[in-house]
Amino acid sequence: MKKIGLLSDTHAYLSPQIFNYFQDCDEIWHAGDIGSEQVVDKLEAFKPLRAVYGNIDDANMRRRFPESLVFDCEGVKVFITHIGGYPKRYAKGITDQIKSIKPQLFICGHSHILRVMPDTRFEPFLYMNPGAAGKHGFHQVATLLRFEITNAKIQNLEVIELGKRGSFT
Repeated sequence: MKKIGLLSDTHAYLSPQIFNYFQDCDEIWHAGDIGSEQVVDKLEAFKPLRAVYGNIDDANMRRRFPESLVFDCEGVKVFITHIGGYPKRYAKGITDQIKSIKPQLFICGHSHILRVMPDTRFEPFLYMNPGAAGKHGFHQVATLLRFEITNAKIQNLEVIELGKRGSFT
């Protein structure tokens, strides 16, 4: 079993609350728009980190992280990229990548909109976007996701609200 803390769109801000919510996690996954190497350094010092770069990330971040990741976690094939759209409205080229990669879990960020939903065209398939954990953007509430993967099953999914954007610490 692995417990995963999932976040995106920190935009160079890392709320101290994240460390409390992810204390029992085995890994942290970041779906892009990290914003600064300080965010990465703090996360990596805390837990093992898997991350992709986002559209606001600079050349250093793009050298440090890939545009997308594909890996197996406890029997679940995972595909993470920053700009992915969402079921029935995927970003250009994402549907073809999903068909080729055949992940059971597709994760993206970018929209700042928290969404978790299946896409029955690719079953078994779950789409996750953790929303935005940072202070910058149009989102009203900063959010994270936490879940477990055990024996090829995604379970115990939790939505975590950090508070209204700009008002949390």
